[in-house]
Amino acid sequence: MDGRLSGATVRIIMASVLDLIGNTPLVEVTRIDRGACRLFLKLESANPSGSLKDRPSRTMIEAAEADGRLKSGGTIVEATAGNTGLGLALVGGRKGYRTLLVVPDKMAREKVLHAKAMRAEVVTTRSDVGKGHPDYYQDLAETIARRTPGAFFVNQFANPANPQAHETTTGPEILRQMDGDVDAIVVGVGSGGTLTGIGRFMRDASPKTAMILADPEGSVLAPYVETGRMVQAGTWAVEGIGEDFVPPNADLDLLSQAFAIPDAESFACARDLLRAEGVLAGSSSGTLLAAALRYCRAQAAPKRVVSLVCDSGAKYLSKVFNPIFLAQEGWSHPDRHGTVRDVVVSRYSEGTAVVVRPDDNLRTVFARLPSADVSPFPVIDESGHVVGLVDESDVLAALITARDDPNAAFARPVKQVMVTRLETISADAPIADLLPLFRKDYVAIVMDGDQFLGVATRLDLINYFRIAI
Repeated sequence: MDGRLSGATVRIIMASVLDLIGNTPLVEVTRIDRGACRLFLKLESANPSGSLKDRPSRTMIEAAEADGRLKSGGTIVEATAGNTGLGLALVGGRKGYRTLLVVPDKMAREKVLHAKAMRAEVVTTRSDVGKGHPDYYQDLAETIARRTPGAFFVNQFANPANPQAHETTTGPEILRQMDGDVDAIVVGVGSGGTLTGIGRFMRDASPKTAMILADPEGSVLAPYVETGRMVQAGTWAVEGIGEDFVPPNADLDLLSQAFAIPDAESFACARDLLRAEGVLAGSSSGTLLAAALRYCRAQAAPKRVVSLVCDSGAKYLSKVFNPIFLAQEGWSHPDRHGTVRDVVVSRYSEGTAVVVRPDDNLRTVFARLPSADVSPFPVIDESGHVVGLVDESDVLAALITARDDPNAAFARPVKQVMVTRLETISADAPIADLLPLFRKDYVAIVMDGDQFLGVATRLDLINYFRIAI
């Protein structure tokens, strides 16, 4: 590191991006109700790959280099919810290793694309099976590592260098930034490294500091901490924390209390954090914030509480900050009527339905296809009435008939190619009334009185039954 002072400007030049790992800032929450407490967030999203996992990724790789498990030309293999994989790809790429990641299929596509952009190889596997199944992401990663010459299976869940990274860096940084005075730290558990590393450090350096678990509802960890009983794991949408087993690296004895947070509350807290404090955080950070707020609001006396922004919300724009995803999960319109209204996800009045105008050209239709969650598009006139439907097959037909002049085909107005035979259904109709329309391969145009509500598709109906289970 080269530090030069020139007038009032300090220039800090790092020899490598890896030198930017750690020493992340701490910010106080001031615009969200914290009860009697002060709440501080450590912005681990400021690490180079955007998450706290950069810390253990570097430590685990360097430990494997030191003891000979990872040699020049070797392959790094890991099972990951995404962020450890990104950290390993960052560190491994800088050191010249091949990185192969096994990820469950529920991961946000931003993280997968980020990993691939750093030249990591990504194997996607099932998220609906548990430990012991050959397709479970940890079991599959271990199998791949065994059959790959020169492979180092990181195994963050049992690798002692994982908690060591937080014991030697994250914990000391928090205590120093808080001037040695911190009453509680709220963490999540994925691999267990953060809890165990910070917890061990605080146990020795600040015995008064309580460790609090934030856990997604459906995970087995919070119930186990609170009752001592192992429950059947459920499912959750939050990524990176929560488990269906107790990881070897997770020292749950360090915990004083645990909160199980529903997905809807986690996602809402992440969005509130951005709106109120300007901090763009991911879904697990929403879980931690929700638990920290519950803890703070329950305190009768003022306390100084720290939690983490585990990663950047830029990794979850298609989920946490996507109104369509929130509606598909049933969080935007939680009231159920038992009618067709419940099936409509993208609603015209809320601005989430992708529509076109009769005088728009086919190039506009094509440009909007990647952002649409439904096809065909409703064609809406100036008065807000549905006058037709148009989809990619209409664009293709126009191109085929004018193959010598595709520009002319793309310039054709929607009203010349749209389908005008429409099947409408009342938003208050029974859901079963959709089935005859779907059997005829129709898209249902749903009307709320004389106002267009949105369209309903087979996929919308399937999703309706999924979230009702």
